[in-house]
Amino acid sequence: MPATIHGERTLTELDFVRLGKLADRQLPPALSELLDAADVLPSREIPSDLVTMNSQVEIEDPATRRRQKITLCYPGDAQPGAGFVSVMSPIGIGLLGVKTGTTACWRMPNGTEGSAHVVAVLFQPEASGDYTR
Repeated sequence: MPATIHGERTLTELDFVRLGKLADRQLPPALSELLDAADVLPSREIPSDLVTMNSQVEIEDPATRRRQKITLCYPGDAQPGAGFVSVMSPIGIGLLGVKTGTTACWRMPNGTEGSAHVVAVLFQPEASGDYTR
């Protein structure tokens, strides 16, 4: 599975700074690579169909076509059973910074690969005018 490539992911400046501050924790290598390679834009310039922190997205498993709604959150807010997925998790890293229509890919700790098609960004803080979330 390819590493994050420049231009494939876009982060808000705020998300970039906040995620960088998590560096005192042991960041997963894929998240470190994403932070190193992503394009960074001011929050007001982020397209509304881009997955940012605290976005709620609808994803679809390409194999089963099962859809689910999840919210990408910071580690302290994670509740996977309730649909709040940490940005430190493989799926969280896979989703951060991708657009609607993209198939996000990730590698699980056991080496298996996962993917999900981003059907829609149902809520994005920036699109609702919240640039501080």
